[in-house]
Amino acid sequence: MPSLITATPLEGRQLAILMVRKTIGTIQRDGEAKHRVRKIYAEDPMMLMRAAELVAMEFKVIAEANNYWK
Repeated sequence: MPSLITATPLEGRQLAILMVRKTIGTIQRDGEAKHRVRKIYAEDPMMLMRAAELVAMEFKVIAEANNYWK
């Protein structure tokens, strides 16, 4: 991820998702552990909401870096 600058808000959202995934992958390197947890949060709406919040926080930073695509 060389830059936070994207051409469109959609690309910014996709970058935000990628950033969250890469962060989680860096923190939790054990593939089995990730799959065990995935089964839990896939059925827990509150945990899914928390994941969405992380993406929203990253998207906010990206939007600011892109001057909100003005």
